[in-house]
Amino acid sequence: MEKFKNKVALITGGTKGIGRGVAEALLELGMNVAITSRTISAAEKAAKELNNNGKGKALGVKADVRSMESQIQAVDTVIAEFGQIDVLVANAGLGHFASIEDMTVDQWQETIDTNLTGVFYSVKASLNALKQSKGYIFTISSLAGTNFFANGSAYNASKFGLTGFSQAIMLDLRQDDIKVSTIMPGSVATQFNGNEPTNKDNWKIQSEDIGELVVDLLKMNPRTLPSKIEVRPSKPPKN
Repeated sequence: MEKFKNKVALITGGTKGIGRGVAEALLELGMNVAITSRTISAAEKAAKELNNNGKGKALGVKADVRSMESQIQAVDTVIAEFGQIDVLVANAGLGHFASIEDMTVDQWQETIDTNLTGVFYSVKASLNALKQSKGYIFTISSLAGTNFFANGSAYNASKFGLTGFSQAIMLDLRQDDIKVSTIMPGSVATQFNGNEPTNKDNWKIQSEDIGELVVDLLKMNPRTLPSKIEVRPSKPPKN
């Protein structure tokens, strides 16, 4: 669509999984997309692959969401390349799953620093650019942000926190004409935590489905804001 041409999205953790699916969908709209990874080789490799398709331009950026300085540098890089940021997709995340007895301090800290504090850093670093563009923030939470489970203390805490954070900043920013939606997927067929999707995962949500959802939200009339969207597989296997 013409109105998306030359618009710019910054996607954290955009080299694979949900971030990659969103990047592909936005490029197909004609948007330019910057995808981040903690390693520049992964970011540039994914950007090269994305540039073989789509209608916009993809840029690979090295950045670590656990560092505010790194997020500021990423934003500066994107603005230097494209001149603006219209959409932020705060997607980077990880999971450590263990009982509270076995959860290490390092695992707890990494989960909170990446899944929760990392989103704060990404939003904070992008805020001035998003105010100028009257942009849109998407945070990728999880159904684990409203449904707790055993061995999920760190992950549940990070996603419950992320859901609350996202809803609060939605209220903070809507008078600035910045929209905020948090997307809460259930089981998604991705490489999360080292998994490799197979045909057995076809019942799960696919990363391109989340990309399609982001596009639909961007196309929605600006008077309306779906602020929290739960997404589930239509027909999971019977237990």
